[in-house]
Amino acid sequence: MSQDTSLLQTPLAFRQGRFVSSERAVPEETAIAISVNGSTHAVMMATPDHVRELAIGLALNERIVDDLSQVERIEVEASELGLDCRLWLAEERARTYVARRRQMTGPVGCGLCGVESLELASRDLPVVGEGATLSPERIVRAMDEMSGRQTLGARTRAVHAAAFHDAEGGHVVTREDVGRHNALDKVAGHLAEAGVDPAQGFLTITSRVSVELIQKAAVMGVSLIAAVSAPTALAIRAAEGAGVTLVAVVRGDEFEIFTHPRRVEGAL
Repeated sequence: MSQDTSLLQTPLAFRQGRFVSSERAVPEETAIAISVNGSTHAVMMATPDHVRELAIGLALNERIVDDLSQVERIEVEASELGLDCRLWLAEERARTYVARRRQMTGPVGCGLCGVESLELASRDLPVVGEGATLSPERIVRAMDEMSGRQTLGARTRAVHAAAFHDAEGGHVVTREDVGRHNALDKVAGHLAEAGVDPAQGFLTITSRVSVELIQKAAVMGVSLIAAVSAPTALAIRAAEGAGVTLVAVVRGDEFEIFTHPRRVEGAL
C-alpha cells in the first residue's frame, strides 16, 4: 500500500460570499535525483513514494537497461534537499550507458529534455505486438478500477495516476504522482519487479496524452493505452507509427479511438 504523501493545510476559503477557515490535503513534492553508476542522469520533481519503482521504470522506458537483470543494485538515500536514488549497472551495460551519455547535454527527467539533437528527440520506437482485443465495457471498467485506487488523488485532487490492467483479468497496479510520466514509470517499475509482462495487458492514465507517454508505452510493449483527457497531435502520430491503440476522452461509458481501432470490439 502507498504511504501517505499528503500534508494537511489550512487555507482561508471564500465560500458563499464570506471567508471561512478550511482544511485541504496537498500532495508532497520532492526533488529526486537519479544517478547511474555515479553520474547524474535526471533530477525531477516527484511524489516521494515508490521511488525504487520510479527509478526502475525510468531506466527501462528510457532504454538505459533492457531488463531488470542489468541493474546490479539500487540505493535510495534521503537528504535535506530531497532523495538521491542511485542505480548501479552491470559492467557490460555500464559501458553502453557511458557511450550514450556522450550524446546528451544534460539531465533528462522527462525523457526529452537535454537531448542534443532533434534526431535523438524523435525516438525510434518499437512496433508493439498485437496484444488483446478489448470490449468497450472492459475499457470503461478499467477506468473505474483505476479511479477507485487513487487514494492520494482523492485526498488532494492534485496528482495524476497511471494503471496497468490484465486483459484477461482485472486491475494489477495503480501509481500516483505529481508528474504523469513519473506515475507511468512507477507502473513500469512495479511490473518489472513483479515479473509481469506489459504486453499481456493495457494502460489507463488520468492525464492528457503527450508524446512521452506513448513513447513509454511503446517501449514497455503495451498495445493499448486509454486516457481520461485528449491527446496531442504528435502523440497520435507516435501511436500510429508504433502500432499502439490510443483511446482517449474516456468519460463515463463514452470514449474516442484515435489509432488502430481493431483492438476494440465492434470498432471495425
